[in-house]
Amino acid sequence: MFFPRGGSAHVARSMAHELPAHGWDITIVSGSHEGHGDATTFYEGLDVRPVDFARGDAPWHPSYEDRPGAPDTVFAAVDDVAYEHHVRAWSAALSRAAAAQADVLHLHHLTPINEAAARVAPHVPVIGHLHGTELLMLEKIADGPPANWTHAATWERRMRRWALRCERILLLSETQIARAVELLGVDPDRCVIAPNGFDPQLFSPQQVDRVALWRHHLVEEPCGWRPGADEGSVAYAAAEIERMAAGTILIHVGRFTEVKRMPTLIRAFAGATPDFREPASLVLLGGYPGEWEGEHPYDVIQALGASNVFLAGWHGHAELPAILSAADVVVLASVREQFGLALVEGKACGLPAIGVDRFGPSEIVRAGETGWLVEPDDEASLATAIVEAVNEPAERRRRGEAALRDARERYSWPALAARLAEVLSEVSAVRSERLAGSAER
Repeated sequence: MFFPRGGSAHVARSMAHELPAHGWDITIVSGSHEGHGDATTFYEGLDVRPVDFARGDAPWHPSYEDRPGAPDTVFAAVDDVAYEHHVRAWSAALSRAAAAQADVLHLHHLTPINEAAARVAPHVPVIGHLHGTELLMLEKIADGPPANWTHAATWERRMRRWALRCERILLLSETQIARAVELLGVDPDRCVIAPNGFDPQLFSPQQVDRVALWRHHLVEEPCGWRPGADEGSVAYAAAEIERMAAGTILIHVGRFTEVKRMPTLIRAFAGATPDFREPASLVLLGGYPGEWEGEHPYDVIQALGASNVFLAGWHGHAELPAILSAADVVVLASVREQFGLALVEGKACGLPAIGVDRFGPSEIVRAGETGWLVEPDDEASLATAIVEAVNEPAERRRRGEAALRDARERYSWPALAARLAEVLSEVSAVRSERLAGSAER
């Protein structure tokens, strides 16, 4: 339902590229938004059917996150009339894509597309793919929703109904099974662990000219931005890049959402700086243009007077391998990260990882082997891990080499797609059974 801007879109694209090798023809129906969120560009080379919000193909999608002033209001505040508009629009989109003739409908997240699928293609079995953000919203509802979430109970019932209709539920990690069972009432036997992966032909350690790469992205064609300003409104001097490239570079990749705890990361890095035995920098890559929650990283940097913290802005996925290869450590301070694809992709480029010992990162990062794990919202322990990563280059390289091996063994898309193809085949048999039953009646 969403235009391409987060990890689930990268998963959908990778799956669509890999599954044809296992006998599956893939059609992608996706929300689309001009610029960085254009589905035709993002899914180039694939059979994509964009649902253009600007053209009026569907109303602007809601969100599982509640961000005041954002165009995508939280699902739990969407009323019945707006809900029906969404369902009708996506029913039309699925009809145009011939969903009723499909063998399986693979629906990412729990959204009104699930209701549209039930109306347009009731006989086609559904695989539901939970990327975790919907679980966070449901947990907040269970704890007592905010006053403005006036339709929270209705959305909770809808999402449970959609989940129960799925023949399989794909989850990112083992830690999500108990949560999905509790929040959605699904049968744990229908849950399948399907971690996000990386393309080994794209993500691998690369030989790059660090000075030239960072000069290009931070000086010559900067994409960093500050609140209320355009991309490129934050840029740096060439002399800064010379110093930066000569030292250790930690990199964070992701949107500027509250759960990522970027202010905590910036403060931890600033607190660690006096203990560095060699120069080090922190690069913040990402931040969908104009979108942020809570404190903007730029404001935190300015308030602290933090040096050697760089805003690199939003970049395409194909650019990431070279950018990651021009860094030394990938770091993610997110406290409720449902997976942590940036950590996997960093490991695939030979970087050790620093993550929080909860949810997805706790399974991706093996403390003492492929990186460091810290407690959530623990600025001091995060600073300690950063200091160790900077001050112990031999250990950093050892963990980076182990991280590369681990990523290739556990998270390579070709291996993950083979397992997913088996699940699709199991589920597609349900369609044949339903059609045979209909013919008998």
